[in-house]
Amino acid sequence: MNIHHLELFYFVAKYEGITAAVRRMPYGIQQPAVSGQILQLEKELGVKLFNRRPFALTPAGDELYDFVYPFFSQVGEVEARLKGEEGSHLRIAASGSALRIHLPDILAEVRAQRPSARFSLREVEPAELQGLLKTQQVDLAISIIGERITEGLQTVELLKIPLVLLVPEQWKVRGLSDLLVKNEDTGRKAPRYPLVGLPTGNVLGRIFLDSFEERGVDLVPNMEVDSLDLVGDYVSWGFGMGMGVEIPGKEPPGGLRAIRLKGFSPVVVGAIHQENLKPIARDFLELARERAKNLAKPS
Repeated sequence: MNIHHLELFYFVAKYEGITAAVRRMPYGIQQPAVSGQILQLEKELGVKLFNRRPFALTPAGDELYDFVYPFFSQVGEVEARLKGEEGSHLRIAASGSALRIHLPDILAEVRAQRPSARFSLREVEPAELQGLLKTQQVDLAISIIGERITEGLQTVELLKIPLVLLVPEQWKVRGLSDLLVKNEDTGRKAPRYPLVGLPTGNVLGRIFLDSFEERGVDLVPNMEVDSLDLVGDYVSWGFGMGMGVEIPGKEPPGGLRAIRLKGFSPVVVGAIHQENLKPIARDFLELARERAKNLAKPS
């Protein structure tokens, strides 16, 4: 049976006639079209479903109406519920530091605007983000934008963050030159101290190594860890200097100093999403832009 024919029959039976059904159906359709499709349904079934004048369902019509009623009578209710729940549900994927430092204030503002808002937050590696977006498991991703973006995804730049090297406070270091030594044989430079860094497969780790390579510095982590928080921990514990970024509003971990890498291009942090963001995601993105603008202002 054609599902559209069944829907038309449901409305005709509910409103007790084709003319009444055409007036009260949720979308426009002409009376001859309804009559023709109901006749086609009766022809396919080989039974008469209702008497036209006066209107009355036949036994076959009663049986079919009892069958289709539970589904079609609840379509509007289910649609409204799904729109309401999904429309107030915001799913975000981001790094742990973004989830802890910047998102709480923005999400609080979203909830103030939309008291029924519901959030799903996922801490993921940058390599996972685009797959989650393409499969529509998240609405937005906040990440370093340093890779080729999959077709169908869009990016919004939020903030540019300088690269730094983290060192213990007690080190007598004024700048990058104090952390490097020159190899007289090759003419290239190498780190004076062991480096705690991110894996080369990590976007930020790759940016770091490429940036130093462009400047003739042979930089290889002596210790690889999975997050910038762990980099800070191991530098604090005396394992060397560490990769880092100067996150606005966040001081270096206790006991550490950040050595700004002058002349190095900053990393770009932004939002990645598919087209046609739902309203709650657009609200979040607008608030994120405003926060990023405030963070970028000189203190």
